[in-house]
Amino acid sequence: MQNKGIVIVLAVLMTLASIFYLSFSVATNYYDSEAAKIKDPIAQQDYKDSVKYLGIYSYQRCLETQIGLGLDLKGGMNVILEISVPDVVETLADHKTDAAFVKSMEQAKKEEETSQSDFISLFIKYYRQNAPGHRLAEIFATQQLKGQVSTQSSDKEVEKALRSQVQSAIDNSYNVVRNRIDKFGVVQPNIQKLEGQEGRIMVEMPGVREPERVRKLLQGSANLEFWETYNSEEITPYLRQLDQTMANGGEVKKDTAATEKKDDAAEKAEVAEKTSPAKLKVNANKNSAAKAAASSESAQMAQAKKTNPLLAVLQLAPQGSLSVVGYANVRDTAAVNKIIYSAAAKQVLPSDLKLLWGAKPADGLSVKNVYELYALKVTQSNGHAPLEGDVITDAKDEFDQMSNRPSVSMSMNSDGARRWAEMTKANINKAIAIVLDGAVYSAPRVNGEISGGNSQITGNFTIEDTKDLANTLKSGRMPAPARIVQEDVVGPTLGAQSIQQGLISFAVAFILLMLYMVLMYDFIPGMMANFALLVNLFFTLGILTSFQAALTMPGIAGIVLTLGMAVDANVLIYERTKEELRKGKALREAIKAGYGNAFSAIFDSNLTSIITGVILFVFGTGPVRGFATTLIIGICCSFFTAVYLTRLVYENRLAKDKWLKQNFTTRLSRNFLQNNHVGFMNMYKKTFTVVGILIAVFVVSFFVRGLSKSIDFTGGRNYVVKLEKAVEPEDVSRALQTSFPNSSVSALALGTDHKTIRISTNYKIESNSPTIDDEVEEILFKALSKEGMVTQKSVEAFKNPDVRAGGSIISSAKVGPSVAKDITYGAIISVIFALIAIFLYILLRFRNLAFSLGASVALAIDTVVVLGFYSLLWNVVPFSLEIDQTFIGAILTVIGYSINDKVVVFDRIRENLGLYKKRDFFTIFNNSLNETLARTVNTSLTTLIVLLCIFILGGDSIRSFAFAMILGVIFGTLSSIFVAAPIAYMTLSRRDKGQRGDKAIEEMA
Repeated sequence: MQNKGIVIVLAVLMTLASIFYLSFSVATNYYDSEAAKIKDPIAQQDYKDSVKYLGIYSYQRCLETQIGLGLDLKGGMNVILEISVPDVVETLADHKTDAAFVKSMEQAKKEEETSQSDFISLFIKYYRQNAPGHRLAEIFATQQLKGQVSTQSSDKEVEKALRSQVQSAIDNSYNVVRNRIDKFGVVQPNIQKLEGQEGRIMVEMPGVREPERVRKLLQGSANLEFWETYNSEEITPYLRQLDQTMANGGEVKKDTAATEKKDDAAEKAEVAEKTSPAKLKVNANKNSAAKAAASSESAQMAQAKKTNPLLAVLQLAPQGSLSVVGYANVRDTAAVNKIIYSAAAKQVLPSDLKLLWGAKPADGLSVKNVYELYALKVTQSNGHAPLEGDVITDAKDEFDQMSNRPSVSMSMNSDGARRWAEMTKANINKAIAIVLDGAVYSAPRVNGEISGGNSQITGNFTIEDTKDLANTLKSGRMPAPARIVQEDVVGPTLGAQSIQQGLISFAVAFILLMLYMVLMYDFIPGMMANFALLVNLFFTLGILTSFQAALTMPGIAGIVLTLGMAVDANVLIYERTKEELRKGKALREAIKAGYGNAFSAIFDSNLTSIITGVILFVFGTGPVRGFATTLIIGICCSFFTAVYLTRLVYENRLAKDKWLKQNFTTRLSRNFLQNNHVGFMNMYKKTFTVVGILIAVFVVSFFVRGLSKSIDFTGGRNYVVKLEKAVEPEDVSRALQTSFPNSSVSALALGTDHKTIRISTNYKIESNSPTIDDEVEEILFKALSKEGMVTQKSVEAFKNPDVRAGGSIISSAKVGPSVAKDITYGAIISVIFALIAIFLYILLRFRNLAFSLGASVALAIDTVVVLGFYSLLWNVVPFSLEIDQTFIGAILTVIGYSINDKVVVFDRIRENLGLYKKRDFFTIFNNSLNETLARTVNTSLTTLIVLLCIFILGGDSIRSFAFAMILGVIFGTLSSIFVAAPIAYMTLSRRDKGQRGDKAIEEMA
């Protein structure tokens, strides 16, 4: 073998690198075990802080460098954030109210939901339609784009500036998100901008157990504002007048009394009140008001709402409440909002009044879930707050000196300090509201001018709240609103179960593969192949760790599948070596010829698999990318170990006159599929008829039954709920229908015990509200509790995946409509692109259209067959057959694997065409199929062994993937023999009619 030195050096370097990176996992486990022996938690942490692995690496660095576990193995949260491009554009236009601009924005937003064009392109298209003859510069020559856009700028220059600003906003948002997550303390987070998906950022956080906290952290824009306020006495008369106006059907009547009352209230407000702490204290009167607000609705309440539409749901605050004007139960806030933001309210309420709710339920009340309504005063002509968060230089969580409760202190720059001093001086004995992302966090009374630029936010906070709030403020403001459009939450106990299932399936598959190779090719050749598998696994894990890639359940499946495909290379080499031995060659020459003749087939089949792996990586997200990464790395490692390392060992042994009696057979395999004379090519009419009937059945099924589409393609939420007793999925669906009005709800049993139910719904999936996820989970909890399916005492316990007794959510997933649209488009494009890429590669490699056509048609049929079975069998077999991203990954893997077999067959046909130039095509094709039959069966069996282990032992999360692969391997193997080869033969024969094709066509007739 040439280049032995390069192979040896590369093997040594890969071994050393793999040992180095994998050693971090060993070191971390050792330090964890030593720390566990220490009972005192502080001493435990001191021990970990003192760690210096190899004299350099800290314990934290070891954690970050060790092989990471994905969400499905460790538990945690994966979200895709979408930065609102329309909001960026609107800001750059300085919130213009021009009719053409507003209409174009609305049209672009609507079409973006279904179009693959980006928002800016759509907006420009509609603006040109709605404002013919007008230029974009008329809209975007603003202060925000000063220096980039002037009134003389062309549309192309404006578009370039818009795209630059949008990209800058996305980049800044990415940095803000990374800073927030880093300060949150997640070990080995994965944060990346999704290529080809404008404005989307993926955040993967293994080990996170507080999804609500993370949602608030990621979606908070950190838009901090300081507002002057009205006293409650100034606003109460207007609220009473609005209440009467709404009772009269919304007709506004002139009420001079209200103005008089306002003036009187203003005079009273000028009287200085007694000094009190910054944090609002609620007296007994407020408690009684809050109790009234929280009372349950009754018939009397319904009548009261007719008489007093606003005041029946909003309890007015008593005198002395400063900026708090009322209280409402959380369930009534929507009704209050409808009134205070109505057209009538715009006519009744002062134009400089801004009403906002508190960020959390009021503190100091005897009832729960009551929110305070604050009256803010708009003093700027542009409607903005007089002081904003851009002046904040630092923020930290601490404890309030007066109340000893968690708070956040802030420091301002010199300009902010000056303006803060002016603002506090002008509002002595009044409240200043501190607002973050549209909610009031606190509104303390100003007792005197505050100089130095220091301020404090207090409220009903926990320590975690203040940590996150300080983190959010310190990380900076998001340039544009962000919302979670896709989310996966996996409980840690479910992750531990996945680890166990993955390891068991891996171990069983590995042992069976080793036994199979020994039984088929004798002890030494079999163990050499097994040695190659072990080295392949070692290198794959080492490279994965060096990339700091997280190992997921699909990733484990990728490694296991790689082992099955790695055996393929050994089988090819051994089968070719056996052929050379049967020709009478000595062992040395036979092994040399075996490796040489098998090389092209191994190279081609591995490269086609890598092509599909790259397509999976480019178009996939999350688990699919994890699978693609391990598949690509595993294929490269298996090629190196099977083709080069094993040959190096054989040549070394043979050079020392060792292993000279090997014949690569056993009693079991000696005559296995040898000297075959099956007339495969004679069966083409029958096989084509069977294929035609199958496709017809599948097409009918597509129209009649369709496919069970997951939320990946429809949008929605999935909740996997573990119940204490068996429940029929139909009963769960019925129980939830009324709770989720105007939306679809379905339930599916996972497994056969009917205790684990997956609930899917698209209820309010298009909502951008950061609280909608909590709302859906609360509705789910109440509906299941009402039917006795869940016995948890609180929704918090129900959402805790570690508390299984009484029923709990053990994992959840969310896919927004825009993401579902992109996934659907990406899935279709990826499959089509894979077929085209393989068609072109086969054409380039074999330089013959017949082989490309035969392979492509067979691969398309393989795809239709797998889809057809999923259409026929969903809701029939006792496991999920939903079409999701993982299934698309399976389809692409089927294409990659199926082409392997076709490449091997075509490679033998091409070889025989060159060796036997006087033989007709029919004989060459048929002989080639028979000669490769042993290899075809052996590789299919080894891969099926692996897939059956994954299917039976790998758990519900990967079972659908394994089932698709099993179908793909079986029908992919059959299509190589009965579809690809006959189509290639007929194409080749027609093209070469009059030469070697004449006799073949006569025989086919």
